[in-house]
Amino acid sequence: MKTSDCDILIVPGYTNSGEDHWQSRWERQLSTAWRVEQENWDAPDKDAWVERIVRDVERAEKPVVLVGHSLGVLAVAHAAPQLAGGKARGAFLVSLPDVERPDFIPAIDRAFAPIPRDPFPFPSVLVASRTDPHCDYAKAEDIAYAWGAAIVDAGDAGHVNTESGHGPWPEGLMRFAGFLKRL
Repeated sequence: MKTSDCDILIVPGYTNSGEDHWQSRWERQLSTAWRVEQENWDAPDKDAWVERIVRDVERAEKPVVLVGHSLGVLAVAHAAPQLAGGKARGAFLVSLPDVERPDFIPAIDRAFAPIPRDPFPFPSVLVASRTDPHCDYAKAEDIAYAWGAAIVDAGDAGHVNTESGHGPWPEGLMRFAGFLKRL
C-alpha cells in the first residue's frame, strides 16, 4: 500500500503533538494524513478518545492506517475491537505508555488501564525505546506480543518525541513506509 492508497490517521497522546513533533511533521508531509482531534488533550477521557478514533475511521473514504504515539497508542488499543472488519487496515504505534504503573501521570484517566491484551484485528507494529521514561522495554515487548504486533527496538530513543530529539525522525518515516508496503 502507498500513502495515496489510504487515509493516515494521526493519533497523538497526552497534550497533543506540538508543531515540531514527528507526528505533526508527517501530517504536513503526507497528503492523505489528518489528525484525530480530541476535545481535551490535557485531561484525556478514554471513552471520548476511543469514540473519536472510531468516528474518524468510519468517516474516512479510503482504507485507514492509524499512527499513534504515547497515550494515542492506548486509545488505538482500546478502539481496536470496534474497528474489526472495517476500514482499519493497520496501526503504526510508537512509545506505549505504561498506565498501569502506580506513579503514572495523575491527569491521565485511570480507565486507560488496564492495557488491553487482546490481539488486534489488523496488522500492527510497536516501536519501543530502551530508555522510555514512561514504559520499560520489556513491558512494551510483552504487550506487543499480546497484540500480535511486530516489535521494533528503537534503542536509546527516550519517548520518541521532540524532547528526546525526534522532531523529523526520518528513521521512523522509513519504517512506516516499510510497514505500508506490507499491507
